[in-house]
Amino acid sequence: MDGDRIKWDQRYRDVERFFSLGPSRFLADSLARVFSLVRGRRALDLACGEGRNSIYLAQQGFEVSGVDISPVGLERGKRRAAELGVPVEFIEADLDQWRPQESYDLILNFNFLMRDLIPALIEALSPGGVVLMETILDAPGLQGEHRRDYLLQPGELGNIFEAFDGKVLLLEEDGAEETPVARVLFQKRL
Repeated sequence: MDGDRIKWDQRYRDVERFFSLGPSRFLADSLARVFSLVRGRRALDLACGEGRNSIYLAQQGFEVSGVDISPVGLERGKRRAAELGVPVEFIEADLDQWRPQESYDLILNFNFLMRDLIPALIEALSPGGVVLMETILDAPGLQGEHRRDYLLQPGELGNIFEAFDGKVLLLEEDGAEETPVARVLFQKRL
């Protein structure tokens, strides 16, 4: 959707860096566990933005594809990956239409919610593969303007992932953060 592309390009142009250079705390805290669970090292980072999590995974030995709608964000990711000397495949795509065509051992879905895409992510997981997802939770402390259809409702993330063939290994809702979030670590059945 052109509107989303324009919106995100502008957000990236308005600031030097939209997120930090470092990875998501949830990803960094979960990586040792991910290594113990997955057999391979192919990763997909959805709505990767400027590529901070994609780059971090590449630094940890993963073969990474990062997908985002914003060419401005992706260009920043490409430059940073080149500066650090790590290979990351950055793909410009609208996630309203794009679906994974390959198999992945790890799929990241951070700060992005498209409920209709989740079944395709599970299908794209290799046996024993893992989804790490963290996104905004509709909670009383939530600040700013948000569209409700892009917010998880309390208890929703667990209900979504319990329907798939695999195990929910971690499920948290943290309403105490400045931006309330829900997190899941899901492993597809071997």
